[in-house]
Parts: sequence; structure tokens; C-alpha cells
Amino acid sequence: MPVRGGVLSYFTRHATAANILLVIFIAAGLYALPRMRAQYFPDVVIQSVNVSVSWPGAGAEDIDRSIIQVLESDLLTVEGIESVSATAREGIANISLDFEPGWDMGRALDEVETAVAGVNSLPEAAEDPVIRRGAWRDRVTDVVITGPVSVEQLSRFADEFVARLFAEGVTRTTISGVAAPEVLIEVPSASLMRHDLTLSDIARAVAAESDGDPAGEVADGSARLRTGFGKRTPEELAGIVLRTNADGSALELGDVAKLRLEEADRVRALFVGENPAVSIRIDRSDQGDAIGIQRQVEAVAEQMRPTLPAGIDIDLVRARSENISARLSLLLDNGAKGLALVVLLLFLFLNARTAFWVAAGIPAVMLCAVALMYAFGLTFNMISLFALILTLGIVVDDAIVVGEHTDFRVRSLKEPSFVAAETAVRRMAAPVFSSTMTTIAAFLGLVAIGGRFGELIQDIPFTVSMVLLASLLECFLVLPNHMAHALSKIGGGHWYDAPSRVTNFVLGQVRDQLVRPLTRAVIVARYPVLAGALALLAYEAGLFIKGDVQWRFFSSPEQASITGNFAMLPGATRDDTLAVMKALQHSAEGVAARYREEYGVEPLKYMIAGIGSNSGRSLASAENKDPSLLGFVSVELSDPDFRSWTSSDFVADLQAAAPHHSMLEELSFRGWRSGPGGDALDVELSGAEPSTLKAAAEAIKQAIAQFPEVSAVEDNLPYDKDELVLDLTPQGRALGFAVDELGSDLRDRLNGIEAAKFPDGPRSATIQVKLPPGELTADFLDRTMMRSAAGIYVPLADIVTVTAEPGFSTIKRNDGQRVVSVTGDIAEDNPERANEILRVLDAEILPDVAEQYGVSYRIAGLGEQESEFLNDALIGLMASLTAIYTVLAWVFASWSRPVVVMLVIPLGLIGAIHGHAVWDVPLSMFSVVGMIGMSGIIINDAIVLISTVDEYAAVRGRIPAIVDAVADRLRPVLLTTLTTVLGLAPLLFEGSRQAGFLKPTVITLCYGLGFGLFLVLLAVPALLAVQHDIARQAASLRRGLRTPLLRLLIGAAALALVLVFGVTVGPAILSGNGLLLPLGRFLAAALGVILVAAVLGALLRRRRHQPTQP
Repeated sequence: MPVRGGVLSYFTRHATAANILLVIFIAAGLYALPRMRAQYFPDVVIQSVNVSVSWPGAGAEDIDRSIIQVLESDLLTVEGIESVSATAREGIANISLDFEPGWDMGRALDEVETAVAGVNSLPEAAEDPVIRRGAWRDRVTDVVITGPVSVEQLSRFADEFVARLFAEGVTRTTISGVAAPEVLIEVPSASLMRHDLTLSDIARAVAAESDGDPAGEVADGSARLRTGFGKRTPEELAGIVLRTNADGSALELGDVAKLRLEEADRVRALFVGENPAVSIRIDRSDQGDAIGIQRQVEAVAEQMRPTLPAGIDIDLVRARSENISARLSLLLDNGAKGLALVVLLLFLFLNARTAFWVAAGIPAVMLCAVALMYAFGLTFNMISLFALILTLGIVVDDAIVVGEHTDFRVRSLKEPSFVAAETAVRRMAAPVFSSTMTTIAAFLGLVAIGGRFGELIQDIPFTVSMVLLASLLECFLVLPNHMAHALSKIGGGHWYDAPSRVTNFVLGQVRDQLVRPLTRAVIVARYPVLAGALALLAYEAGLFIKGDVQWRFFSSPEQASITGNFAMLPGATRDDTLAVMKALQHSAEGVAARYREEYGVEPLKYMIAGIGSNSGRSLASAENKDPSLLGFVSVELSDPDFRSWTSSDFVADLQAAAPHHSMLEELSFRGWRSGPGGDALDVELSGAEPSTLKAAAEAIKQAIAQFPEVSAVEDNLPYDKDELVLDLTPQGRALGFAVDELGSDLRDRLNGIEAAKFPDGPRSATIQVKLPPGELTADFLDRTMMRSAAGIYVPLADIVTVTAEPGFSTIKRNDGQRVVSVTGDIAEDNPERANEILRVLDAEILPDVAEQYGVSYRIAGLGEQESEFLNDALIGLMASLTAIYTVLAWVFASWSRPVVVMLVIPLGLIGAIHGHAVWDVPLSMFSVVGMIGMSGIIINDAIVLISTVDEYAAVRGRIPAIVDAVADRLRPVLLTTLTTVLGLAPLLFEGSRQAGFLKPTVITLCYGLGFGLFLVLLAVPALLAVQHDIARQAASLRRGLRTPLLRLLIGAAALALVLVFGVTVGPAILSGNGLLLPLGRFLAAALGVILVAAVLGALLRRRRHQPTQP
């Protein structure tokens, strides 16, 4: 059989071209493989610019009104901004501008600086705005240094550890548990009055003496001059001369003030058991490799441990790389098992030579795909590796079709091997190309999904596309050459072909004895068959509608970290905070001991506690709390795969065992989560003053308190201390006082003055001048004396009136609107209950609160992202279906053939929903991802089947062609489906909780494609037969239209349908009332019109065919 030349023929017949291409595939992959970065999830990087403005002493409302609202109006005009969030708290304004992905951040930074520079109405006392580009970080690990020594010693060890890391190139580190050195200069008010000084006078004198400035060189350059000695210790500073008296005596700082060096753990103190600790957080940039950085940290720890005193430990905690390595290994293990099953299946169905070369293409294609991933900047993560596993079975589909057809032509048609290989690849090029393009089109629909979850799954469409494109190259350019050589010498039956001979003998019997008769029966009963398929689809959809199959948008993998944050009541001491922290430590150890005894597994890996701050996500009230009233306990649990209980169980028991202290104000436990997302419960209120928004938030919190499944409920508008508004009295004005000067003086007394800052090792030390803490009591304003311009001290109460107003410690804005968020966690153990809580919240609680308080609300957090995801997924599905139809219409050169193929897609939902019901797994966003991908995979068998039907129909007739095509293509159809299902089967039965979030996609594909196999073999023949019926009726109609009376009858029937529609449905459309009843009436009337027209048409045709009387 003559074969035309071309690229396919060239690579088939060339002696080395195919192998050179194969070597390039393998070499590129092996080069890229060790250079691929590894991480848990794909990086979700937010490009941002931050603007901060300090206004010491100002309250949150003043900062919101005088700084944030002033700056926002100009910043909102900057091009490329996606969202703006602003926070006003005492003394500081922060505005964060998030930009669209891919935006030129250099240009963005310039435009923000220009916009801020154009604002000239900020308060005079406010400092200059600080503008910084946001830096993205991801935690790699925490290093905890602990032992029975002082915090100062631990801090020196931490400094050395950070210095060693820096030498290794690890530069993103943060030390916690040790404060920067601070020298306190406490000046009593009595001393200030006695010596006629102000805090500002003392701060200026300290600033002048605390640093030595270079003054240049002597004339010959042999020496440099410095002014000042750089006094920085309390002893040195005490000798600073504030004034020289008339008698020649000097007034030194030590004469009027008490100086002391603050302790290193004065702010935040960490503890491991009873021992103090210092923590070092190591982060990576968006280009950093977590596993590589972890290795460097471990190496530095190993080098430093022998140099430390006895009893000092260096522990690596929350090592993300361990999780990454374990989870990636889990996926690789399952991928290897899936690959083994696929290869075994190939050798069962194909002869050994064909199976070998089809299987040999898998590693070559995967390595080529890895090279492409590396070139485009993708990483190895849970999502991209899952996409690679997903393609294990798909990647051999093309090779199976081409290889199986080549083998058929050599063995059955007795063609020479090279002719058979060329002919097979040409004959199968169109269906193979179209099936690959439809699969790629389906997965590329996922690109339409935006937001944080869209960024999470973006690796799936790109990875799948790269693998399938590499598969096409291998199938068309490499495989034919190998098949031609492998089949050039075919002898008798070999022992290694025995499995395939047995399998194909059984398959042949099934094909002849079952499939052929069944296909004929399906064609005869085509309408009942299709009706049965639709009924089955309706039944499965009913399982979801009734709630038998639940919906849970996103479930993060089970985590091993939980944190308990707490806050104390005003009036509590640091000792009270320490007591609660120790009680929480004891409670956690008690719960762990009970779990250890009950389950026989050590539940705790590590526990670190602290006071002076919260850990992880802080309490909303923490922002206006004295740090000494805050604390936390952070617990690292054992690996989720080695325990039968969940972190939620441990949290519940720990909460029950938590201490009850009289000064404890708030205690909240949370688990750490992976991946993007937000709070399960997140309501954003807007459209009112802060006091009204706060009242509405309290009403919502009270309403949802009835649900025990909801925990950690809080709002982000915490009350602050009362705001005191001062106004001058007539006496104050007469004495020459000004409100601005009074405000500045009082701000210095209440907050202190930072007189100097200087480097002290890796930290910056400060010198603070302030009043003693004992003077800052509730009656401070009543006791304070102010100096007039005449040098007379008068009581503050005589020169000002004081008005107290309730205030808030924090005010937030989103996109220019003042907002308050109410957030909380909902237990994930019962999706049905979680959905019911959200339904009650949305349908009952929120409308009542909005009406009562006159506020606007919206569901934010996971709820908002769920809505955006589903809307984008619908757009992506429509885009995928459009692309699939376009490809099929081009390949089949028909407008109707693609419709027959695509009608198979909804039938895949039967298996997908049924699979979730069998496994008792809720449908989720990953189920939607699987359904979109399945829409491109499930039609591949239909494409091959219909292509064969069209080929056979040219010489055999339509109905015999359908029967023969189903029988002849049974083996490749069965094989391509089973390879995809078996490639994913190990993940389906994987018991690890860490892979649980991927299971909905696996269930969707395995069950959808598995059920789809039988539906394709049943529904496609029925659909083709129905299409044949429609074509015959259409041809009959075209012939009938040549008869004038029939044309008139059809026109009258169409006009009647239009009139009936206008009479029944038209009024409902215009009035906006329900359409269900009018549509029912229209359908009933339309059926009558069609029946009448059909009867009249039959009579006219009968009359037309009656013989004419002579």
C-alpha cells in the first residue's frame, strides 16, 4: 500500500531521528529534575505596596479621619489596584494596596509615591509617610533554642545561629522571645518642676551625647577627629550635663532621673517547659526552595550543637519541608503503583512488543513534561504532582490507539511493518489529535477560575497540557519508528505473549457473544436506553439535591499544629499572665497523657508557650492590650497519619480542660491551616458609624453562639480605653496656653520620647525618656502640673476641661468603606450541619440584623470565595465545551457529529455523584475541577468510536457500521479507560489524611470514567441510531417541503406555536410572575398543535401517494 511522504513518514523511516528526539526528551527531563523546587502548595503571591504613617498619641478615629480618609481618595485612583485595605490604630495608619497579578510593580510603587506626595493636608504632628513594596514570605521552619540559662545568653546563641545561616545564604530570619536593648530614663514630675526642665529638654541632651559624630581628618591625614564619646550605658548617660549653674556646679542627668537597662525578655518571653527559649523563624522568598533551605538549617544546627553548653537544646519545629517531602513521597509512591498497574494492564491486553514500546513512552513523556514545567517556572507540589499522576493513564491513550492499530495492520492485514506504522499513525492522527486537544481544552477551562483558589489549581491545566503535548510528540514522531522495528520480525507465539493471548481470547468471546448482540439490542431499543440513562442521571442528581451527598467547598489537609491564645482582664499583672500560661501548659500535658493512655500513641511532638503576645492569628482584642496581658500555648501534634483522632478532637478536649482564672478575659484555640482561603464564617458589615457597626457585630455573635459547632467567634472592632478630649478654659487661654502645645507635652509624658537609637549587635537599641510608671495612674490628669509661658506651674485641671468619649482601638476600611468583620470557625466533621448553620446565618440572622441596625452586609471569607469560584468554574466549563465543540466540528467536518459526542459528558456525572455517595465524601471544589477535566477525557472513547463508524458506514451502511465499530474498537476503548482509572486507583484507596483533599477529584475521575465506559458503549450507539432517525426524518421533511400543501401546513403550525407561546407565557414574562405554570400550559398546547399537524401531514402524504384514477 503506497504511503505519502511527510513529517510522520520521515520520522517513521529515518534510522536515528526518532531516537534522537527520545534522547532529547530524557536528557532535558534529567537536567530539570534535580533543579525543580519543591513546596507544599503552589505559591499564592500577592503583589502589594504598603503605606504607613505615624502620628504619636493619636487615637484610631482621629487617624482614620485625618490620615486614612485623606490618603485613600488619592490612592484609589492609582492604576492596577485590585483592592485596598486600611487599618487605623493608636498612633499608626497602615494602608495596603493589592495589585492585579502580573502588574508592573516598579511602576506601581512610583505611582503610589506620586499620589502620596500630592497630599499636603496631613496633620502637622504626623510623621512622613513610609512607602514600601510588600515582601512575600513563606515559613520554612522554626528553630527553638532553649535551656536553663538566661534569655541574654540564649539571645547570643540565636544571634550566632542567624549569622551562620546568613553565611550559608539564608537571609530571611526573625528572632522572637528577646527584645531589643532599651535604656530607660525615668524622670519624676517633681524633678522636672524643681529644675524647670521638660522631657524634651532631657531627650535633646541625651541625643546630643549618645552618638559620636566624625568631624573630619587633621591636616596631614594621620588621624581622624570625632565629636562626642557615644554614651549609651546607664552609667555613661547618668553623667550627661543638663545645665551648668551660676555657681559653677553641673546638673547631671543622674541627679534628676533614674536610669536602668531593660531586660531582654521584658516584652515577649518564650518557654519550653520551665526553661526560657528563643525562637528563630526561617522564611523563604517566592523563588526559595523549602527543602534546600531546610537542609542548610539542619546542617547549621548540627555544626552548632557541639559548641553549646550542656543542657542547651536546638530544636527544629514546624519544619514544612518534612511535610513537603512526606506528602510528595506519598504522591510519588501512589504514582509508582499507578504506573505499575498501567504497565501490567498493557501487557495483559497487548502483545509484549507493542506493550513494551507503549509503556516505554510513559517515562520519556513525563521527563519531557518535567523539562517544560521547569522552563515555565512551575514547581513540584501537591497539585502539580497530582496532575502528573492524573495523566499517567491518559498519556498512554494516544500510544495505545496508534500502537494497537499498527499491530492490527501487521498481524491481520499482513502489511509490512513500516507501511503499517505509517498507515496507522496517519489513520489515527485525526482522532488522536482531536481527543488530545479536547482533553487539553477541558483542563484549560480551569484557567478561567480566578482568586486565591484559582491560583492554587493553576498548575493542573498547565501540567496536564504539557504532558499531553509531549505525549502527542512521542506518539506521532517516536512510537511509529519503534513499532515498525519491533514488528518487522514476527514469528510464532512467544511465551511472553501468553497473557495477552488469553486476555484477548476472552475479550473476543465477550465481543462476539455479548457486545455484538447487546449493541443490536441497544439500537433497537435506542429510545428506552436513552430514557433509562437520563433517569439514572436524574436519580444521582437527586442524591445531591436531597442532601444524601453533601457539599463542602474546601477542606484543608489535617494539620498537626494548634494554638491557644489568651488575653487577661485590665488590672491583671504579668505574673497572672504567666500563671495562666503555665496552667495551659499543664492542661495540654494532661490531655496528652490521657490520649497517650487511650490510643497508645504519643500525641505531642513539641510544645512552646509564651507571654507578651499571641501566636499565629492574634485575638482581635490583642491590638489594644498591654503586651504583658497576652499569652499563648502552641502545640505540635503527632503526624495525622499515625493517629485515629483529629486536631479538632484535641482542641475540644483541651478547651474543656482549660484553666478558669479570675483575671482571664478571653481564650481561643485554633488549628493551623494550609492553602489559601479564609474563615469558614466571615461576615463583613459596612455602611454605618463604628458604634453602630459594633452593636450589629455583637448581635451577630450573640445569635450564632447558639451553635456549638462554631468556635473562635470574634469581631475586628475592639473597644479601646476612653478617648479624653481636652478644651482650654478661659483661665488657660489667659495664661497663654495653646491646645497644640498642651497636646504635644502630654503626649511626651504619656508615651515617652525616643531620644536615640543605635546598633547593638544584630538589633537596634533605643534610649527612652519618660515618666515613671507609678505616675501614669487613673488620676494623672488631676495631678499633672503644666508650665505656663511665664514660668508658673498650674494644675492641668484648671486650664482644660476634659470630656470622655468611648473609643475603638482599631478601625478598618476595605476599598474606601469602613467595615467590621465577624469571623469564626465551623467544625468540618459534619458538612450537613455546617451548611445548615450557614443557611440560617444567611437567611435569618443577617437580614434581621441588617434591618435592625441599618447596616449592609456581605458573606466574605470562604463563602465569598466559594461563590466566585463557582461562577468562574461555570465560565470555564462553557469555554471548555465551546473549545471542545470547535475542535470536534473541525475534525468531523460536521455540525451535528460533535453534539452526539458531547451528549456523553453529562452522563459522566452519574458515576461522579455515585462515587461520592459510595465513599461518603462531600462534593467540593476539587470535585468541580475533576468534572471539568472529565468533560474532555470521557469523550475520547466516543471520538474513536464515531470515527470508526463513519469509516465503516461508507461501505456497510449506518446500522451495521455501528455494531461493527463497537465490536472492533472494544479493546482500545476498554484499554484507554482502564489505564486512566488504574493510574488513579492507588490514590483512591490511599488512607493518608494529607491526600484526602484530592480524593474528590480522584473519585470524580475514577467513577465518572468507569461508569462512562459502559455508558459510552451503550449510549453512543443509541445516540448514533437516533441521529440516523433524525437525519431520515429531516430528509423526509425536505422532500415534503416541496409539496405546497405541506409547506402551508408547517407554516400554519409554526404560527400557531408562536401565538400559543404569546398567549400563555407572554403575560408571565411581562409581569414577572412565576413561569412554571404558563410553561406547562404552553407545552401541553404545543403538543396538541404538533399532533394535529402530524396527523394532517400524514393524511396529505397518503393522499399524495394514492394512485391516480384513470
